[in-house]
Amino acid sequence: MHRGSLQYWNSRRAQRRLPRLRSAARQSKGPSLGSIVAFKVAMGRAAMLDNSDSPSKNMEVSRACTLLEIPSMLVYGMRFYRRNKVTGYREVAAEIVDKASAERLGMKEAANDSSKLPEFKAKLGEFSDVTALIAASPKGMSVGQHHGQRFESSVGGQSVEERFAFISSQLGKSIDVSEFFKAGEHVDLASITKGKGWAGVIKRFGVARLPHKETQKIRHVGTLGPFTPGKVLFTVPHAGQMGSHYRMEHNKRILKIFSKDAAAGLNPRSGFQNYGVVRNACVLVDGSVPGPSKRLVRIRRAISGIDAKGPSEPKINNVYF
Repeated sequence: MHRGSLQYWNSRRAQRRLPRLRSAARQSKGPSLGSIVAFKVAMGRAAMLDNSDSPSKNMEVSRACTLLEIPSMLVYGMRFYRRNKVTGYREVAAEIVDKASAERLGMKEAANDSSKLPEFKAKLGEFSDVTALIAASPKGMSVGQHHGQRFESSVGGQSVEERFAFISSQLGKSIDVSEFFKAGEHVDLASITKGKGWAGVIKRFGVARLPHKETQKIRHVGTLGPFTPGKVLFTVPHAGQMGSHYRMEHNKRILKIFSKDAAAGLNPRSGFQNYGVVRNACVLVDGSVPGPSKRLVRIRRAISGIDAKGPSEPKINNVYF
């Protein structure tokens, strides 16, 4: 009997450290960054007043929460897209890289630097979208990584001109998470789950063990299928990779955003277990997050539109780790 979900099939091991985002939330309240990255620190408990429409409304409840540390991030460029007239899909048209930021990141000299901003501004009508290029540096953090992560972030706004003006104003500047995400807001979290290596059908799919009088293997699938058709269907349980998969958690609520100084007060005396000492700004998220400590997490605005009426910030009384 097959008890595993076939929603994500074939279950392969993640190939990249950075999860890919294939969609972005529609933002109608002006231009803003659509996604950032963070590192998972630890899970804890938050004592808070419930301000949701539930039987425990206005009562103090204890919620499981996850602490995410935000690395230093820099907007180093922008990317332009246009629609292909034949296929209708969008394709990369050009990129602009801030010269000072490129030198700071040790990048090769780009074809288009920030001195060509007026030239691209004059022909914005040729492009269908513009996105921000961001570099995250884990230097000085406890994650054990010595190389940065470059990623692309969508930008909210009604028009290409509005997005272009926003990214132009942010070029070469560091990102403050409190400027783009607020407490009470819902986000989507993309990460890589814990890796469990090669697993058999019992652990992987919950297949029942065969009777003890079987002459063949006990921890084995009973049959691979009927005589006809003469092939093994993909729905038949097989041993294979378990864990270390890309997964997305939707509608995770931001409980609180800690500044750099406030986050330092959260550190236990010997640091967080399996992580270390937190030195940067942090985000406290309701519920669990895929992956172990020190795992890279990508934070995106919720695409479900759950915050149409605006975020509702909860009152946190205490946080326990």
